[in-house]
Amino acid sequence: MINRALLRIKVVQVLYAYYKNEHQTKRMAEKELDKSIDQAHDLYLFLLSLIPALTRYAELEIDNRRNKYIPTDADLNPNTRFADNILAKQMAESHVLADFAARVSYSWTDDDTFLKTFFEYIVGTPHYQSYMTADVRSYEADKELWRKIFKVDIPACEILDNLLEEISVYWNDDLETVASFVQKTIKRCKVDASVDDEILPLYRNDDDAEFVHRLFDAVIDNSEQYNKLIDETTKNWELDRIAFMDILVMKVALAELLTFPTIPVSVTLNEYIEIAKAYSTPRSAPFINGVLDKIVGNLKKQGLLVKPDSLS
Repeated sequence: MINRALLRIKVVQVLYAYYKNEHQTKRMAEKELDKSIDQAHDLYLFLLSLIPALTRYAELEIDNRRNKYIPTDADLNPNTRFADNILAKQMAESHVLADFAARVSYSWTDDDTFLKTFFEYIVGTPHYQSYMTADVRSYEADKELWRKIFKVDIPACEILDNLLEEISVYWNDDLETVASFVQKTIKRCKVDASVDDEILPLYRNDDDAEFVHRLFDAVIDNSEQYNKLIDETTKNWELDRIAFMDILVMKVALAELLTFPTIPVSVTLNEYIEIAKAYSTPRSAPFINGVLDKIVGNLKKQGLLVKPDSLS
């Protein structure tokens, strides 16, 4: 589940804390890295489990209205399209999500206020209303509604931020990225197959697990070498005048460039430019791009950098 884009972010985040905390050892930072990655996967599973939880809440609301002392015609004949959402029913039968629920000490039903508030918000959205009034019902429409909820509503939900922060200090920073993984999972689900076939594991493969730890080790073990490369390329700047995050992003990028010969330079540069845009100053991305581009050019001239793409 944890793709390399998120793994790179995790390495940068954990290394930032490592260098800023003089009492933290490398071993402590490694444990923090593993925990941070584990927590991102737990958030992914928790968000997926919102699908059956919110649908179950809708079912209970329908039952409550039917059992009112004096129910209206609308109460007795409700639109059950959302409650009957096929994707939600598939998620409710997931063994992966059931195992996750048994392993952790929290669930969506712990906070009825959230489910009630979020459901009322969803009901007022154009995509929900369009879904409920469509002439044709389909599995693709069931999936598309949830995809839009995770694309549009989840990132904008302030009460969700509060709820997630109470459960894990790691989650709010990862919410938007992990929600995008949920969207991709929803898109791949099939009506005639178990959703467990599409729910992603912690790592996609052993290579990704090795990648994140080799990258982390390379930055710490070769920190002075990377500082020297940056210093030589920014002769008009003192290193202490450059934002610490900018230096760190460049060091992690250099670690990847020099440690993983099969990853094209263009891929590495693009990934860390995006990280700079998200985590550093508005001027950082073009500055980092320029410095790294010069370093790459110099290393190639010296025969110290051999890569598979011509752009590099």
